[in-house]
Amino acid sequence: MHNSTCFLLVGLAILLTWSCRNDIHSEKLADVDGVIIRSDDLNQHFGKELFEQRERLYRLEKQKLDDFIGAQLLAAEARRRGLSTESFIEKEISAKVRPVSDKEIDVFYESNKSRIRDDLGKVREQIREHLHKQEYEIEKSAFLKSLRSKAKITIYLKAPPVFRRDVMFTGAPSRGPETAKVTIAKFEDFQCPYCKTVQQTFLEVLKRYDGKIRLVHKDLPLDAIHPQARPAAEAARCAGDQGKFWEYHDKLYAQSPKLAVAELKSAAKEIGLNVASFDQCLVSGKFKAAVQRDFNEAAGLGLTGTPAFFINGRELIGAQPIEAFTAIIDEELAFAK
Repeated sequence: MHNSTCFLLVGLAILLTWSCRNDIHSEKLADVDGVIIRSDDLNQHFGKELFEQRERLYRLEKQKLDDFIGAQLLAAEARRRGLSTESFIEKEISAKVRPVSDKEIDVFYESNKSRIRDDLGKVREQIREHLHKQEYEIEKSAFLKSLRSKAKITIYLKAPPVFRRDVMFTGAPSRGPETAKVTIAKFEDFQCPYCKTVQQTFLEVLKRYDGKIRLVHKDLPLDAIHPQARPAAEAARCAGDQGKFWEYHDKLYAQSPKLAVAELKSAAKEIGLNVASFDQCLVSGKFKAAVQRDFNEAAGLGLTGTPAFFINGRELIGAQPIEAFTAIIDEELAFAK
């Protein structure tokens, strides 16, 4: 087969695939004086809000489905043992819930004193009931898990399509292979304490997914509350001019919030930069426009605080625990397969 024929067939296949996807994902919703409004139009303008509502509905449906499956399994196991469902639950779950001690009530009261207005004597039994219910749910959950492990269950409920945002990477400092299946764009402010906190999490993420993810730095200096963040962002880009963006990045976070100009220059010297070239870059404002582009992009994405992350375009806000990142990364790596 000639190459030209191969290219034609491939081109047709791509076109057909795109057309099918467009038909599936861009449903016709309305016709206004001959102008067709499709689902893609709504997603373009209101995608985040729509996704959040769909996700809430999905979580509710999933919870209710899990509850229904659990009830079915309990009833079936009760019948197998010749018991009523109520008797079975009493024997296998309720009877195994240990009593709540007075000491546990005291500890709970002291830990939540700021939210409990009444004296301990008035709420002791309410706390006992609350803690007992917690223990019951733990016991029930463990028992249902054992029942589910023995049952053949197929879930057909589908999660809503993942909502992704487009983030620009051109010219942005990055680490990790450009061919990585997962790219994390992080919008940060060098003076932000939460951004500083999450750096250790990223060290663990990079170690755990070595070679599988690409990390892209984006600047979002919160000028109103962190006046030294913008100069620090420009200084980091100047360090990048000498091939040491990430070394300088780490140094700034190590000494944050001390980011005065003298400290920016001191950090440059400590990581071995050519200080004269660094100073010239900083004074010239060479990277003012680059930092401002990131700032403008963040505003367009609706970001109002830091840190903010986009994992293959999927938004994650705040200094989240490592589990929040790994959950999405694992999903994205699975999608890639």
